[in-house]
Amino acid sequence: MNGRDRAGWFVRPMTLEDIDAVFAIERETFATPWSYGSFVRELTQNASTARYMVLDQDGEAVGYAGMWLVIDEGHVTNIAVRGDCRGMGGGAMLVRALIEEAVRNGLVYMTLEVRKSNAAARGLYQKMGFIDAGLRKRYYEDNREDALVMACEDLPKALGGLGDNAATM
Repeated sequence: MNGRDRAGWFVRPMTLEDIDAVFAIERETFATPWSYGSFVRELTQNASTARYMVLDQDGEAVGYAGMWLVIDEGHVTNIAVRGDCRGMGGGAMLVRALIEEAVRNGLVYMTLEVRKSNAAARGLYQKMGFIDAGLRKRYYEDNREDALVMACEDLPKALGGLGDNAATM
């Protein structure tokens, strides 16, 4: 992964050395964060079916994204960018990196869940080629909020429509 944006960020595979920074972003971002051990297990015990990347700035993870490879689907597990780095294109870089990884692995489509109230994330996913595909009632444990299920059913087309908006892995 060698694509860089204007801020000098680039997307690369997550390593165990990144987990301290990733876990801090996870706790800052989500009301019910994954545990530290969950990230360790994803990288060490689930490596054949999980892909995790970080948004790197000067050797430090300032964002991360992950997905599970399930038959012909890439299921996005989480995407987050550190608070002081949001709104600068890092989320789009991470989504594009996941789409590129899905295409490389022969996946046909991608899915994710997003809070119904998270307009910023929903807008990003729509811009990246995802469409509304369903609703999971009372999905989130912290406040029982519904989750929208979104899907990107034409990954190569999504990549073609993204231009140079993100990193090329």
